[in-house]
Amino acid sequence: MMKKNLYSLMLSDDVVREVDALAHRMGTNRSALVNQILADYVSVPTPERRINDIFQAIEELVTPSRELVPFFAPNSPTMSLKSSLAYKYRPTVKYELDLNGGGEDAMGDLSVIFRTQSAGLIAAMSEFFRLWVRIEDACLAPLLGGTITCSLYDGRFVRPLAMPRGRVCTAEDIAGAISDYVQLFDRLLKGYLGGTLSERDVELAYRGDLRNRTLLI
Repeated sequence: MMKKNLYSLMLSDDVVREVDALAHRMGTNRSALVNQILADYVSVPTPERRINDIFQAIEELVTPSRELVPFFAPNSPTMSLKSSLAYKYRPTVKYELDLNGGGEDAMGDLSVIFRTQSAGLIAAMSEFFRLWVRIEDACLAPLLGGTITCSLYDGRFVRPLAMPRGRVCTAEDIAGAISDYVQLFDRLLKGYLGGTLSERDVELAYRGDLRNRTLLI
């Protein structure tokens, strides 16, 4: 995260009034907007701009398939992607990306959020999440050089997104890795819940996908 300090500036009241009005329309605040305006003017990339670029690229990548419906607000560190499950009454699952940082080795978190009263669906999804953790512990964790600490609670499965290592990544690189990962998760979850994929099928599909990944998150 870029370090920030408090500075004093002499500004025209009329300018500040317009800045505040624009900040309100954009869902941000005066400091954040002025910081972004100045950063754009002197060509200094900010974390906020990079996150926004990542989300825009993800939106462009997932929209054509129509399997995931993306939504994000400008200047927000979070993005959601909604998906419908082919399960009886067509419940939905939401993938929420939070790129506000998750520690030294993580760029953020991916949360899989589901709201249902069906005990059968809750049990099936919990089984899939546990299967996913076992597969990633066996296949991905050794490549990342550490453990992947996931959690499951109150209708939410949370998986940290590792900070890519060994290369300088563009916003498009990060967006591609995240969108591929979420689409893989969504496809295998739907296949498992729908009964067309067994645990073995899910693992084989994951391993096959992993061999083709250029960026590990």
